[in-house]
Amino acid sequence: MNRANNNVYTEEKKSNYQKLFEPIKIGGLSLRTRTAMAPMTRCFSDDITGEVNDEIAEYYRRRAADGIGLIISEGTVISPRAKGHPGVPGLFTRNQIRAWKKVTNAIHNEGGTTVAQLWHVGRLSYSQMTGGDPPLAPSAIKAGGHAKRSRPRRGHDTPVEMSLDDIKEVINQYSQSAKNAIEAGFDGIEIHGAHGYLIDQFNWDASNKRNDRYGGDLQQRFTFMKEVLAAVIDAIGADRVIMRFSIWKLDQPDFLFDDNEEIIKAFVDAFKEVGLKIIHPSTKDYSQVIQDGMKLHQLVRKHWDEAIIGVGDLNPKTADQALQEGAIDVAAFARPLLANPDFIQRIKNREELVTYDKDKHLWVLK
Repeated sequence: MNRANNNVYTEEKKSNYQKLFEPIKIGGLSLRTRTAMAPMTRCFSDDITGEVNDEIAEYYRRRAADGIGLIISEGTVISPRAKGHPGVPGLFTRNQIRAWKKVTNAIHNEGGTTVAQLWHVGRLSYSQMTGGDPPLAPSAIKAGGHAKRSRPRRGHDTPVEMSLDDIKEVINQYSQSAKNAIEAGFDGIEIHGAHGYLIDQFNWDASNKRNDRYGGDLQQRFTFMKEVLAAVIDAIGADRVIMRFSIWKLDQPDFLFDDNEEIIKAFVDAFKEVGLKIIHPSTKDYSQVIQDGMKLHQLVRKHWDEAIIGVGDLNPKTADQALQEGAIDVAAFARPLLANPDFIQRIKNREELVTYDKDKHLWVLK
């Protein structure tokens, strides 16, 4: 949390933020409060095996014990070739499933609810990270920027265009990883379809130049996303599936469409078509107005009646306001939970929040 947000909270100590602490059921997920721990890439898993450890279990347990309504795991890759960062966990081997059980057991023992975020980075990677194979993408177009957390810093590799067999295999990997997540004790899953990763690469015309049924106009480019969602819903049920999507891309952070509402409505229509119940629109700044005086989540709510998880540098005041307004049903927090494992209790007790400091909080688990 930045200092400005922290000061906003200090000035609002007299508020009880009652909406924030209401229980709620979204889809098949019962939450103690309308709060969520946003997915955050931590990179503390075994880099070779992709297995989580006891330290990671304790990290999640502390947030569950604090009373966070929904814990969304860090991005968890569905195959070796889905990997784009060192030290990220997986959900595609038996040992990974067994390792995750100690995390989900720890969360459930504290009365918490948790979902696994399933992740494929697509072209935002390089061969040393993907087991020696070039990254996969809808088209052989190299991503801009540099590979996150690469040491030394380096760019992404040019990906290979996915064949129809590749596409089928990756869809099956999403489906199997969703089943694996349930076996590992998760209450559901979130599909990471945002921020310029693989699913988003299919959706975006700058990264998808295909001439088959997975390319073309926007509706055709949505085909891969809809087939992934349909497969996962078939595997574990729609009431346990969350979809994360965004406008902005990691390799083009200031990206906006010419008509954001038109694109948002197209996304929502696609989600309705496959039977989704919960969506997680992602933005770096919840308060950013993107069209006609409206924010992202307000535009989404205009077209979507089911559950919405809100995120974007929220603080207790802005989160409670968004909940009161009805733009969102659950408020997700990220960096404040790294700095404050006791985030919920501090708010309830009207104690000042610790300000997030990258050097103090990002590189350790506590």
